Parts: sequence; structure tokens; C-alpha cells
Amino acid sequence: YVFFENSSSNPFLIRRIEELHKTVNGNVEAKCVCFYRRRDISSSLIALADKHAREVEEEMENTELQELSENERHQLKHRELFLSRQLESLPATHIRGKCSVTLLNETELLLSYLEREDTFFYSLVYDPQLKTLLADKGEIRVGPQYQADITDLLKEGEEDGRDQSKMEAKIWDGDTPLTDKQIDQFLVVARSVGTFARALDCSSSVRQPSLHMSAAAASRDITQFHAMDTLYKSTYEVSQAISALVPQGGPVLCRDEMEEWSASEANLFEEALEKYGKDFEDIQQDFLPWKSLTSIVEYYYMWKTTDRYVQQKRLKAAEAESKLKQVYIPNYNKPNPNQINGSSSKTGTMNGGSALAPNGAVAVPGPGRACESCFTNQSYQWYSWGPPNMQCRLCAACWAYWKKYGGLKMPTRLDGERPGPNRNNLNAQGLPVRNSSSPKFALKTRQAFYLHTNKLTRTARHLCQDILQQAARHPHVPINITAIKTEYTLRLPTVSTQTTGLKRAARKPLETIVEYLEAHPCPKQDRPNVSLRISNVTPAKLMPILNHSSPTILGKRSYEQHNGIDGNTKKRLLMPCR
Repeated sequence: YVFFENSSSNPFLIRRIEELHKTVNGNVEAKCVCFYRRRDISSSLIALADKHAREVEEEMENTELQELSENERHQLKHRELFLSRQLESLPATHIRGKCSVTLLNETELLLSYLEREDTFFYSLVYDPQLKTLLADKGEIRVGPQYQADITDLLKEGEEDGRDQSKMEAKIWDGDTPLTDKQIDQFLVVARSVGTFARALDCSSSVRQPSLHMSAAAASRDITQFHAMDTLYKSTYEVSQAISALVPQGGPVLCRDEMEEWSASEANLFEEALEKYGKDFEDIQQDFLPWKSLTSIVEYYYMWKTTDRYVQQKRLKAAEAESKLKQVYIPNYNKPNPNQINGSSSKTGTMNGGSALAPNGAVAVPGPGRACESCFTNQSYQWYSWGPPNMQCRLCAACWAYWKKYGGLKMPTRLDGERPGPNRNNLNAQGLPVRNSSSPKFALKTRQAFYLHTNKLTRTARHLCQDILQQAARHPHVPINITAIKTEYTLRLPTVSTQTTGLKRAARKPLETIVEYLEAHPCPKQDRPNVSLRISNVTPAKLMPILNHSSPTILGKRSYEQHNGIDGNTKKRLLMPCR
């Protein structure tokens, strides 16, 4: 089990090397079995994996997971892998180290996986093509439900009350009147009958065209079992047993699975065995669905006694001898493109923050972002992490953890478990600063909304004006809406059913206003000092702007006039009029 690096910013790939081989160019490639992390599968399959973990925990009655801290449960997810049947070839130069992957052992503490470096576990099998997640067949069955029920030992002289005839069937009696020589002679007769039966059978003549092949097929165990069973049923009468071997319709033909299977089915079985190993259920499902599981298992153990199996075993041994056994991988010392090189010549002042150099010297602290995982401000090397617009950083230790385990040491904010944002970007009130270098922790603008009131609320405002005016004088005190509803219910019958409309203001036509202004012109005022003082000022600067807002009605009236205060005459005359 090794780490492979296919990207400078992504975590390592975890693979199991099946074999090493040289290419035409002389490079070494590794044929590997793929393992997937939780971040590599869909969210629906992750929910299925969590459900499976809960079921296993309930079945084993294990409360260890509940005793783990929140941070330990988060890091335990980084140690979980998913096995796949997918194979791929990768360059051996991309290997970055060894690791350990084991099947989840229910008898082992989960905390032990966190205590060991580069250790992972798996319990489910992932299919990248079908996007499915299934339980692995090799689970260890531990618990009282898997233990055999052993009956109590019978006491001396005590009889067993169980019916032995229902528990077993007797097929041979060793105390026979026949000698071993007579039994062997009968077995030879049975093989001869089997050879003759194959000569009469058309399908057997095609499969065993020669006499030697027919005699070899008739000498298999199936013929011997049938002969001994026939002899037992005939109460060891040889003449009667021979008559049973050759009934009136012809000689009895006994064939086992090795003889029943065709050559094409045998080739399919060997191909399936090369792909799945001794996983007979998958062999039946994908290659031989018309065969029963019993037939496949029986054929496998018969196939292992054939010359075909011996030849394949020799060929595999010769191929394994010619293949590479080991390959030397030098240390990978090239700099990572994600390293952040500081402008200072001192080692460790990366990212504009304080750091520890490899020799242990403490660099001068400076303003900068902390590590996104452990929130430290000191590291001899910093690495950029995440999207470029986020400008996130990781220290050297957290970067190594990210590359090996595919996650951060602390839960992320996306999971809703992050302790908090970067503490360097908070103000005195504990809120993120708007001018932070990262928009990740910036305050979001709230969406505007429109408060649409119904007729009942508008009527209550009109009837309960006195209560609402008192509430307006104390804006920090919440309004008692129940009291307003009660008062509204009491006052509603006393008022008229017709609502009073607003008085429409009578506006004079424009011609009347123009005639009035012509008849009453504005009196001219002598302002020699003022004109000299403001002759070089643009008209826009004459208009006062309060609170840096746009020119409004306040620009046409002074502050005193706007607030109902009579200012002096000189200030009123300075205001421009239109």
C-alpha cells in the first residue's frame, strides 16, 4: 500500500500495488488496485456509509464512537477508505511513501487507527462505474449470534433421546460379508460399465473422443460413489448390484461437474477466477448466471485436480519470477508549487507572519493570516490552499496532514463544526473586519425586503395611535402586540364602519402661481460685501450639504428653518431662492 501523487495541490492517492513491470521506454509502472476516500464519492453514498456504520455499531453494541471527541470523530473519517475492483497503471516515480490499509476489525479500538501514522481501514466496496456501495464479503463475524450452540455432555449411562435417523443417513457399513478384494473387483466392473455407457452416449463421445479419455472420465469419484451406494442398497449381493448397474434401459451413466461443463464454460470460469479470485457469488452473477453456486464450487475443487490447473500454476510462477520484485524510489525533494515564498531573506517569515525556522530560531512576528486548520501563526513553511480567491494558507504540519489524509485537522466551516474564523481578522466586538484580505470572513450585505401590511394592521395603527406613540418613545422596549389586539377589539365597535379618507389638498393651477409671482416680485437687497466675498465660488458650493448626503430640500432651507427655529435675517438672505 503506497501513496501516489497525481497533483501538487490535491491529496495523495492510496493504491495497492499488484505488480511492477517495465515499459518499452524503460520506465517502471505499477499496476494498482484503487482505493477511494470519502471526498471522492457522492454525498448520497456518504450518507449510506454513515448508515452502515451506525448499523454495525448497534449490532456490535459498541459505544466507543460516542465516547470519541468531536475532533477525533472528524479525523476518523479521514482514515476510512472504500475498496474498488478498478485497476490502473501509474508511474512508479509518483510514489511518495508507504501506508497501511486493513479491513475494519470490530475487535480493535477505533482510536488505535488515529494513534498509528499512515494507517487506514475499509469496510465497504465502491464501484466507480455503477456508483454503488456494498459491504465487503470478508467481514469478521464476532458476537454471540455467530457462536455455535453446544449441547450438554451426556452423563455416563444416559441415552440420547434424539432420533438419529432424522439427523444422519447411513450409506455404508464397514462390517460387510465381502472382502476388500471382492469390493475392488466390483468397482472395476462399475468403471467398465461407465466407459461403455460413455461410448453409447453421443454427447460424451464428442467430449471424450478417445477410449483413454472415456476410461479416465469413468474412473472419477462420481462412478465410485455410485458403485458403493448401489452395493450398499443391494445388501452387499454382488450379482444384484451388477444387475442394478445395467438396468433394462441400458448402462447407468454418472457424470460429475467436470464432465458436465463445456469447454466455453470452462474458459469463462478461468477468466472469472482470474478477475474475482474465489468470490464465487460474483463469478456466478457476472459470468455464469445459469450455473448454481453449488455447481461452481464443486467444479472449482475438481478443476484444481486437473493438469490445466497445474500448467497455469507453473506459468504464473514463471511470470512472477520474471517480474520486478522491487524498485528503488529516491526521496522526492522538489519544491511544491503551492509553497509561499516570503519576500524576506530570513527563513520562516513566509506569508507575512511569524514562523519557526527549521533550526529552531524564532522569526520576528508580523501581521498575517493564521493556518486555516490549526490557527497557528508559526511555521517554517506556508502553503496556499483552497480556491485562489480565498487566499487560505496551511502550515507545514497541516499541509502534510492534508496530503496524506485528504482533510484538515479541525472540522471545516462547511460542516458547521469550525470553532471560528481567523482571530486576526476580528474587531473588538468579535465581528469580522470588512477590509480583510480574504472575502471569506467579510460581512455579507443583507437582502432588502418589503414589509406588506394587511388591512387589519393598518386599521389598528389608526385606532391605537396613542399606544403606538408611547411605544415609539421607547424603541428598545418590544411592543406588546397582544395588548394592541385586545384594545383594537374593544375600540372597533365604537367607531364608524366607514373609514375616514384623507383630505385632498386643493392645488391652484400653474397660471395662477405665475401671475402671483409677477404681481409680487422679490424685493432686491443690497449685498455688496457678500457679492465680493463669494464672486469666485461656484453656485454648486452655495448649496449646503449636510451629513455628506445628496442635495435635498435641506439645501433650499437652513438648518434652523428646517427644524422650526427662526434664524437671523442675514442667514436667511444668504440662502439662494428660485
